[in-house]
Amino acid sequence: MSKGKVLMAMSGGIDSTIASLLLHEQGYEVIGITMKTWDYETSGGSKKETGCCSLDSINDARQLAVDCGFPHMILDIREEFGDFIIDNFVDEYIAGRTPNPCILCNTHIKWEALLKRADMLGCEFIATGHYAQVREENGRYVVSKGMDESKDQSYVLWGLSQSCLKRTIFPIGNYHKKDIKQMAIDRGYKELAQKSESYEICFIPDNDYRGFLKRRVEGLESKVKGGNFITKDGLIVGTHDGYPFYTIGQRKIGVSLGKDPTYVIGINAEENTVMVGRKEDLKELEMTVRNINLIKYNNITDGMRSITKVRYKHQGENAILSNEGDNIKVLFQNKVEGIAPGQSAVFYEGNDVVGGGFIRKR
Repeated sequence: MSKGKVLMAMSGGIDSTIASLLLHEQGYEVIGITMKTWDYETSGGSKKETGCCSLDSINDARQLAVDCGFPHMILDIREEFGDFIIDNFVDEYIAGRTPNPCILCNTHIKWEALLKRADMLGCEFIATGHYAQVREENGRYVVSKGMDESKDQSYVLWGLSQSCLKRTIFPIGNYHKKDIKQMAIDRGYKELAQKSESYEICFIPDNDYRGFLKRRVEGLESKVKGGNFITKDGLIVGTHDGYPFYTIGQRKIGVSLGKDPTYVIGINAEENTVMVGRKEDLKELEMTVRNINLIKYNNITDGMRSITKVRYKHQGENAILSNEGDNIKVLFQNKVEGIAPGQSAVFYEGNDVVGGGFIRKR
């Protein structure tokens, strides 16, 4: 007897492949779907098309579905992706912030597109190959870390709504990566288990966001080149290539403040300045977070304690949260390095995601 009909997002990679197989073996009626978000040839990059939207990846996903005997389809969301994710990516850098397009895509594009198609196909659930877990507790759907903390992807899921989470399954969330690879080998997909993983932004396969911005915004380089590098005391110490081409924490920027390494510690788009300093200048005790989405609770009470992560691979730092209008003020127990406006701050209670938002200022 079927456990229900589920629309499974398939990239052709090992994680979504094994997730699909697990659902199929567990008795779900699986429909595979691969989302086409981007044409690599339009990116202008030098790297060949090998990512999640490549023809090879789509064919791999389709072949798995054929092998297992369940349907597979392609969902073209290039227009929505370009209009929202890519335009936002460019706009954020032009505003002097550092975006994370994967989070925005999950929140506003992928889940929405999957659920819409799931409704059309009569699917009760959608599923992805994320290393995360979701459960119902006290009337809410709570995201928690994947069992393999080295692969945990709960950080990129903070923006999902309760209505999205209610219908979401993460089939591999309670497995370690080594187990997933072994499952692939055991099921005859040894080549897939040995395939290297890609960590680039899907629409920047050569990992050169600066080149992408230059190609995307006509005349950008000439508009922003020649601004000043300044210290936190306002001293001009050189000229830069354009503020959008720098990120908080960046080194090797062509300017030195002495024998110690020099880092980007601030970006001012309006004045076309890039503030530089030493490593210690990157460390902050507090920050403000905007566009809050809460998952575990309906609200945050002043004084709530959390472990707060300020980037994907950040281990997190103990912090006290308080409300500041529509924003959340975060006071860390110890100074945190590399807080970048535009990146996401995610609040954890143990392994559970309390919620998150975008870093507004350091």
